Amino acid sequence: MPALTDRVRGRSIVARLTVREKALERRMLRNLGLVEDRLLACVREPSVPVLADVAGHLVTAGGKRFRPLLTLLGAEFGDLGRPGVIDAAVVSELVHTASLHHDDVMDEARVRHGVASVNACWGNTVAVRSGNWLLAKAAQLSAGLTPEAIPLQAEASERLVRGQVLELTGPARPEDRLTHYFGVVSDKSASLISFALRLGAVQAGAPHGVGKALEQYGEHLGVAFQISDDLLDITSSVGESGKEQGKDLEVGVSGLPMLLALEDVYPGDEELRGLLGRPGGVHGEDRDRALALLQRSPAVDRARALMTERLARARASLVPLPPGAPRRALGALCDFVASRTH
Repeated sequence: MPALTDRVRGRSIVARLTVREKALERRMLRNLGLVEDRLLACVREPSVPVLADVAGHLVTAGGKRFRPLLTLLGAEFGDLGRPGVIDAAVVSELVHTASLHHDDVMDEARVRHGVASVNACWGNTVAVRSGNWLLAKAAQLSAGLTPEAIPLQAEASERLVRGQVLELTGPARPEDRLTHYFGVVSDKSASLISFALRLGAVQAGAPHGVGKALEQYGEHLGVAFQISDDLLDITSSVGESGKEQGKDLEVGVSGLPMLLALEDVYPGDEELRGLLGRPGGVHGEDRDRALALLQRSPAVDRARALMTERLARARASLVPLPPGAPRRALGALCDFVASRTH
């Protein structure tokens, strides 16, 4: 069997966040290896073999283990050796993976992490049920953590579902589309990133002020991360992102560049606005044309500017944290998110 650190997902991210921080890098790799083993044990536990296959499909397929990494970084501000820190990191990944099961059903996605999505393999009903099982498993693990873990997970799950529903229903009058977008992103994406950081800090017994600073950092980082995902949907291939390029266009989900393109009035963008304004999504050759026009649109640069602004706010949220390698790693994480779309 390969060495523990050779089996760690997200090794490249850890290396980027811990440049010249070798002690932190060793801790992160060791603990992520423990998270991986615990995570696989959790999803392989069901007595019904098909549920083990379905629940473990995306877990074993790939992913950077970004949320467990955040949980471990949050725990660095307390006592990393406290019982339950590894399980806390597993909880953050289980909740995230459950959200992917549900998102792929909503988006009719066929690819996730570079493999066939759960709904593509087993159908929508099984995908939804397996996502629910992962949430239940996360709650079971949370029950064995600090008393604050269950309320934190409940709040994150409530926000996650609210964001999914709001994305489906669209803005209610008189709310404008951009305000609605940022509300959805805050609930669907930022809530899980903020939850992962704060859960790690709470489980490790970090001071309350540290947890609040990490919560704010996670909210801003999460919004920036989703904007970078929106940009990747337009600019990257399946091999780079692990998802189908242009899937948002196809299913009629409006990422930030699309919303900005609809709002902008630039000469020559009339064709793009016409394509994006079609109900029910853009398909086939029209989707390819819309992608090409979007890639050249000023809306992409505007979206990057808004992402950069959010990353600046995330960095500012780190100021109250004690100086040291963990805080520097969180600053480097902002650089990583910025670099994803360049």
